[in-house]
Amino acid sequence: MTFLDHLEELRKRIFYSLIALGVTAVVGFFFSPRVLNLLTRLVPNLVFLAPAEAFVVQLKVALVTGIFLAAPVLFYQFWRFVRPALRKHEAKYLAVAVVVSSVLFVVGVAFAYLVVVPIAMKFLLSFETPKLHAMLSISEFVGTVGAFLLACGVVFQLPVIMFFMTKLGVVTPKLLMKNQRIAIVLIFIVAAILSPPDVFSQILMAIPLFVLFELGVLASYLAKPRRKPAALR
Repeated sequence: MTFLDHLEELRKRIFYSLIALGVTAVVGFFFSPRVLNLLTRLVPNLVFLAPAEAFVVQLKVALVTGIFLAAPVLFYQFWRFVRPALRKHEAKYLAVAVVVSSVLFVVGVAFAYLVVVPIAMKFLLSFETPKLHAMLSISEFVGTVGAFLLACGVVFQLPVIMFFMTKLGVVTPKLLMKNQRIAIVLIFIVAAILSPPDVFSQILMAIPLFVLFELGVLASYLAKPRRKPAALR
């Protein structure tokens, strides 16, 4: 494919993704009150500081819900765009990649909802004092929680990305294992950024990231081309 062909393919995939996201966002709008209750379960009271803020929050929640519902389609369009870079025998992995990407996205969102967000909110709200009361804006709170959910969903794609990077020849299992110490340091840096500044929270965040890296190394081994026996060459 030429450069213009790639641009045309990208435009087509973005167009299909936006259509899917638009449909699922409309569906999500009808469920946004229930989703909003789930997202705000950690705080007793929230306020909105502008007349239209509550309505805008409903739209944000609908968009986040739409992304969650449209995740399989979005991953499918992404991997279809990557497909021209793969050989014919490698393109068969696309269906598996869509399923695995969708499952990992759901697991990442669940991990953020059940672990990351409660720990982060507990830490951030711990600075409240008798003279300093938290008055949380619904827009800021939902935006923060939504960012955590989507970020974790994307981070959990690491094994799939490492699999196809190996298929494309960008990395090798040997290279990944050689730089494992550097990866561990980077994992703890990311964990320190995403979690409160206490050792327990950072370790709790680092463990799944390390597991994802190890799964990525395993996926890289599975993606490594196998040499044919000399008799078959």
